[in-house]
Amino acid sequence: MKNIIENIKDQNVIYYLEYLKYERRLSDNTIDSYGENLLKLLNYVNKDILILNSDDIRNYLLNSDATAKTKAHYLSVFNSFYKYMVFNKKINNNPCEGIKTPKLEKRLPKYLTDDEINKLLDIRLIKPIDYRNKAMLEVLYATGIRISELTNLEFNQIDLNDCTIRVLGKGKKDRIVPLGNMAIHYLTLYIEEYRKFLLKTKTSNYVFINKDGNKISRQGFFKILKQIAKTSGIEKEISPHTLRHSFATHLLNNGADLRVIQELLGHENLVTTEIYSHLSNKKIEDDYDHHPRAHKEKDIN
Repeated sequence: MKNIIENIKDQNVIYYLEYLKYERRLSDNTIDSYGENLLKLLNYVNKDILILNSDDIRNYLLNSDATAKTKAHYLSVFNSFYKYMVFNKKINNNPCEGIKTPKLEKRLPKYLTDDEINKLLDIRLIKPIDYRNKAMLEVLYATGIRISELTNLEFNQIDLNDCTIRVLGKGKKDRIVPLGNMAIHYLTLYIEEYRKFLLKTKTSNYVFINKDGNKISRQGFFKILKQIAKTSGIEKEISPHTLRHSFATHLLNNGADLRVIQELLGHENLVTTEIYSHLSNKKIEDDYDHHPRAHKEKDIN
C-alpha cells in the first residue's frame, strides 16, 4: 500500500485507501488493486477526480483495452470510491450511478478431475522442499483455502488435536476449516521432520517457509505448482485457485450441502458459491450424453 500512496497525489484517494485499510480492514493486495485502478483513472482524465461526471467515467471504460470483466471491476472500484465521497459530503452525486456494468460471459471455474488431483499430489518425496510442497498441496486441496490464507498460516491457527485450522479470510473474518487425515499426516511430517532444514538458524511463526527460511510467497508457490503440474503430466493451465475450485466441486459432486461449502470457502454470499452447482449440473448433462438413448436417431422425423 505504501508504494501506491507514494504514486498518488490526490488526497481524497489517499483518504479512501486508508479507509479501506483501517475501517474496512481489507488486505494490502486488495487496497493496492483499488489504488492502481484509481491511479489509472487519474492519469487518463488528468483533472480533479471529484469533478468527473458520468461521461468521463464512460469514456474511460469505452477507451480501455481491458476485458469486460476488468472493466466491470473498474466500475465497481470507482462506484465504491464515489459512494464514500458522497457519504463524507465531498460531492453531492455519484457519477457512476446509471452506468451499466459491462455484460460478462459466465465462465464455469476450472477444476481438476479426481485422476488429475491424484497425479498432482503424487510427488516424489526426497528433499525437505518436497515434503513442504506435498504438505501445502494436501492442505490446499483438503480445505479449499485461498493461497494467501495458506501462505499466511501461522502455528497458532493449527489445532492438530481437533484436526482443524483457523483461517483469517477476507475482511479479517475467522472461520474454522477441518483437515483430512492425509493433510494432517503430511503437515505433521513436514513440521516435525523437515521444516527445520529450511529454517536453518532462523525462527518464524509462519508454517510454510522457503529455502531461505522466510515466509513463502504466493508467487513463489505459483511457480512451484506449475512445475509440479508439468512434471505430473497435467496439461491444464492451473493455479492455486484451481485447487480451491476442485475442493468445492468434488465436495458438491459427492453430496455436500451448498451452504456447508459456502462456510468452508468463506463466501459471504451464497450466490458466489452457487457457481459450483452450475458446474455440477453441467457435469450431469455431460455424463447423461453417454446414455445409449440420450440422442435422437438421424432417421427419426
